[in-house]
Amino acid sequence: MADSKATRAFALKVWLIRQGELVSHMIYLGDRLGLFRAMVDRGPMTSTEVAGAAGLHERWVREWLASMASAGLVELRAGDRFELTPEGATVLTDETDPMCAIGAFGNRASPADLDRLADAFRTGLGVSYDEHGPATAHATERMLGPWITSSLVPTILPALPDAYAALERGARVADIGCGGGVALEAMARRFPNSEFHGWDPSTHAIARARERLAEVDNAWAEVGRAEELATHGAFDFVLALDCLHDMTRPDLAAAAVFDALAPDGTWLIKDIRSTGNLAANMKNPVMAMQYAISVEVCMSSALSEPDGMGLGTCGLPPDRMEEMCRAAGFTRFTLHDFGEPANLYYEVRP
Repeated sequence: MADSKATRAFALKVWLIRQGELVSHMIYLGDRLGLFRAMVDRGPMTSTEVAGAAGLHERWVREWLASMASAGLVELRAGDRFELTPEGATVLTDETDPMCAIGAFGNRASPADLDRLADAFRTGLGVSYDEHGPATAHATERMLGPWITSSLVPTILPALPDAYAALERGARVADIGCGGGVALEAMARRFPNSEFHGWDPSTHAIARARERLAEVDNAWAEVGRAEELATHGAFDFVLALDCLHDMTRPDLAAAAVFDALAPDGTWLIKDIRSTGNLAANMKNPVMAMQYAISVEVCMSSALSEPDGMGLGTCGLPPDRMEEMCRAAGFTRFTLHDFGEPANLYYEVRP
């Protein structure tokens, strides 16, 4: 027989998860309606002041503020005033800061999405990244944007001295899984002597990338798969940023990169920090979210074809990543840990 006290504790745990789901809807609305932005650097505000700054109806804003204060995302001050702290403003509004998380709330699973996932549990065949539609492509772009701005060009690339020197001189670069082209644009503007080519299987992401790169003379993006890279010629530098585990056949992608890379070239891989052991992974306080994202997007994409390997979000820990790269022909494999909670980096060379 179940213990009543333990049952109540378990029920609370379940309801707190439900609370998190509903609060995430409120965060989405706060971003969409400009409510968080209306509170930045304004100090304590009444609901009337917040509504006026955002151009919204006060009664709705008052209830939204009550939810945000109860969740601890805005602070309740004396006189029923509400304040978005500088830290809250960073995380919820500043898309130039790597700690900004607001992009993660821009894509919500619809009932149709959940129906397709339920079917995947029965058939084994997942939903491709492209089939998730433009909202997923946009959300991914927003989530990556702060990292691109703050880390890729100023921190990560200088840690690869040979690749960095090649970029300065003039290199031919491929970004496989380029998404909306945020990294392509950042690199192309910083290294005008180099040319940058992006491929992604998502038509929605490539449409956004082409808009972004319309006024960039040394960067291009097109729909394509990583496995096809070798047919496009030789490259001095290849990037795979948080995308290998989403691919149906990352092993074939690795082989294509090896064939396409110049003998002195470099392949930079960014992928999720994991251990390959569930119990060890669970020490990460957001690991439940990581595995849920895997079911909804990453593993689903990786199983969207009959021969998909289905690695999922946490499916490429360092040992498996090295094994796959060496099987493709690479002989030099260096792990870089820049202290990011979610990611590890790999410098892979022939």
